[in-house]
Amino acid sequence: MSEKSQEELASQSGAAEGEDAAPGQTRVLNQDEIDSLLGFGKGEGEGADGIKAIINSALVAYERLPMLEVVFDRLVRMMTTSLRNFTSDNVEVSLDQMFSVRFGDYLNSIPLPAMLSVFKVDEWDNYGMMVVDSALIYSIVDVLLGGRRGTAAMRIEGRPYTTIERNLVERMIRVVLADLCTAFEPIAPVSFKFDRLETNPRFATIARPGNAAIVARLRIDMEDRGGRFEIVFPYATLEPVRELLLQMFMGEKFGRDSIWETHLATELWHTHVDLVAVLDQQFMSLDDIMKLEVGTRIMLNATADAQILLRCGDVQLYHGRMGRKGSQIAVRIDKSVREEWEAP
Repeated sequence: MSEKSQEELASQSGAAEGEDAAPGQTRVLNQDEIDSLLGFGKGEGEGADGIKAIINSALVAYERLPMLEVVFDRLVRMMTTSLRNFTSDNVEVSLDQMFSVRFGDYLNSIPLPAMLSVFKVDEWDNYGMMVVDSALIYSIVDVLLGGRRGTAAMRIEGRPYTTIERNLVERMIRVVLADLCTAFEPIAPVSFKFDRLETNPRFATIARPGNAAIVARLRIDMEDRGGRFEIVFPYATLEPVRELLLQMFMGEKFGRDSIWETHLATELWHTHVDLVAVLDQQFMSLDDIMKLEVGTRIMLNATADAQILLRCGDVQLYHGRMGRKGSQIAVRIDKSVREEWEAP
């Protein structure tokens, strides 16, 4: 195609962008319109639309579990103290962000090499995962083995982690798990037990790839060294304590008013109910009922010593015997119907 033909084509497409296409003529979308259609034209903090919003609509946002933020805030404060004691160095821990993601997408996005620790939650009968990136691994090894301060940790890429490195990182993970148990204690007593340490994400699969998970990304800084540390909880793991994590603040009763409950209970005790003493029950045909006249006698299958039933509406309450007190007929309660139900 000659340069003249290219210029004519560009001028025609530029004119089409500013005005509607004529009937029978195909209009070419520019890059901004394509990004807007796909939902990739907005920034990270703005809401997504288009196809991207449809794809992400199945994810559950972590904001629906607000108490989980409180748990991780407590974890950050505890880890700052415990890691200082563990490394004998000045350690600063910060929570970078929390987000929800499909578990399969998260595994594929883990930058390798890294260490993936799987831990078990006995009380919830499920698993969680911790991911330690390469920078933090070498920093912890360097600090624990007496590396010089003010120098970056030496990284040797392209080789598997040694037994010493794995053991040192496992010790750090056990410290974090102990702090995580303490952070969850006000919500529900729980114990996180170290299960295994993997370097291949395929061997650390604890949920289906399509399941949603919550990721908490923490940053650990030790002067000039440090790295990232991520805690992953599948939503299935948090399901047993989901009601507690839905609270907006500690001890919330989900709109219950204890003063109103006490007042309602007090008024219920003063409520008047009608008790009906049933001497006998009979089943009669409609023909027999139509033949009843004034003065007709109905024979009851009850004697003077027979038990009678006390009911409130359709609810059976007590069994008793009929007698007389002064000039009135009385009923003496012998036993409760509930006692018969509870009897073996």
